[in-house]
Amino acid sequence: MAEGGLIGVLALRLRAGDRLVAAWCTAGDPSLAEALIRAGYDTAVLDMQHGAFTVETAIRGIAQVALAGAPAIVRVPVGDFATASRMLDAGAAGVIAPMINSVADAETFVSFAKYPPAGGRSWGPHRAVPMTGLDPAGYFKAANAIHLAIPMIETRAALDALDGILAVPGVDGVFVGPADLSVALSNGGGVDPTSREVDAALRHIVTRAEAAGKFASLFCADGALAKAMLARGFRLCSASTDLMLLRQAAGQELGAAR
Repeated sequence: MAEGGLIGVLALRLRAGDRLVAAWCTAGDPSLAEALIRAGYDTAVLDMQHGAFTVETAIRGIAQVALAGAPAIVRVPVGDFATASRMLDAGAAGVIAPMINSVADAETFVSFAKYPPAGGRSWGPHRAVPMTGLDPAGYFKAANAIHLAIPMIETRAALDALDGILAVPGVDGVFVGPADLSVALSNGGGVDPTSREVDAALRHIVTRAEAAGKFASLFCADGALAKAMLARGFRLCSASTDLMLLRQAAGQELGAAR
């Protein structure tokens, strides 16, 4: 097991260059997140931005994902950096922060996600310490390395500031939201995460992340796209969502029954 126990596994694997597949969880039900991990996903992203997870259900979700043997990531709401700290205290291996559009945004996010000297995270890791298997002093020394701070890149401003965001001490990698990025790159013309403009941006983001020695990750709506993007250099991709998978399986079984 990595330093930092289950929490530290995610950082270790990403820094080693492993290609990981995430279960994207929006329903707000920790049991679904646990079930997807038991199906073989490497990690679960508990979505508090567009999904139904609350502080309470996300904390339960972190525990149930750990029970299934995997680390959890939480996507917090826009600008809710205090919740980022709470999720790390509760044992999340990483936090995704949406709409990080500047170096200043990234620095503010890091200030809540990392302990000094990298940031100003407040001490109170009530569940994180026992999950790592470390004593409090050991956890404090290891925490900044084992917990991941992952800003989202999903606007023109974020693309323009990409190198600066990647250079912020404490930023471990970036996560791309292709739908919002397509809206931004089309100047509000529509939602098309498969557009040429988005594809070019994805290539640019992977290249710049690799040059900075950090990882790029991406939301993918299905496994085939995830496979292609992992081959391109993304190190963490979702493959569908809990509700999309449920609807797909329900349609198949209803079709067979009727």
